[in-house]
Amino acid sequence: MSTITVKDGTEIYYKDWGKGQPIFFHHGWPLSGDDWDAQMLYFLDQGFRVIAHDRRGHGRSTQTYTGNEMDTYAADVAELTAFLDLKDAIHIGHSTGGGEAIRYAAKYGSRVAKVILISAVTPYMVLNDNNPDGVPIAVFDDIRFNTANNRQQFYHDITFPFYGYNREGADIKKGIQDNWWRQGMNGGIKAHYDCIKAFSETDFTEDLKSVDKPVLILHGEDDQIVPYVPTALRAAKLVKNGKLITYPGLCHGMPTTDAATINADILAFIKP
Repeated sequence: MSTITVKDGTEIYYKDWGKGQPIFFHHGWPLSGDDWDAQMLYFLDQGFRVIAHDRRGHGRSTQTYTGNEMDTYAADVAELTAFLDLKDAIHIGHSTGGGEAIRYAAKYGSRVAKVILISAVTPYMVLNDNNPDGVPIAVFDDIRFNTANNRQQFYHDITFPFYGYNREGADIKKGIQDNWWRQGMNGGIKAHYDCIKAFSETDFTEDLKSVDKPVLILHGEDDQIVPYVPTALRAAKLVKNGKLITYPGLCHGMPTTDAATINADILAFIKP
């Protein structure tokens, strides 16, 4: 198993396959690098080097009780990318991983070629005076409560809105639900609990403004987890060199449910 020990002693698990221009994948909460299977395999076959890590406290990495916030997440990625000597890398983040990717690009951008934000939490999610279309804090408090007190069942129930399986006529795939649950339950409850604040209340406005590399923003218009109006539409206005694609009817978990569509749009953006 490939791991790197970062400066505070946390072991970060990663997968690193292939040769060519590197693509680094940042996963969502409370998942792991395994959530990128459909992209890892596809872009490996397209001649790219593909890397996915398990964020601290998630998956096979150390179940941390400290450092479960965006600056440390980005610093962990910086240590890993330096260790792997990744240059001219494309960073792709889904959901919480979108925040991690843009924070990394803003702080350590010399190694970054392009950034892709998929169903991302950027610029920030929580409802306030500056974000009137945001999500009320009570929603995140409910996620906190269920993570702390009912994680086993909650991690099953949340797959229905995550993949749009609560919509009429949805083609429900239990294997996808079970894989989400498996990834989530592999992580540490303290890290997952802390990460809720990180993905809901971190403000990435200045990160988006500061990144001058090309940024592709992809978001489903039926995303029930990260609504696209306060996130994707606002993020697209903040980046200097951005492109926005929204998908009518697609859900938060579209990299899995609609991998062929998402992969094709990513490839069109990153290919020479």
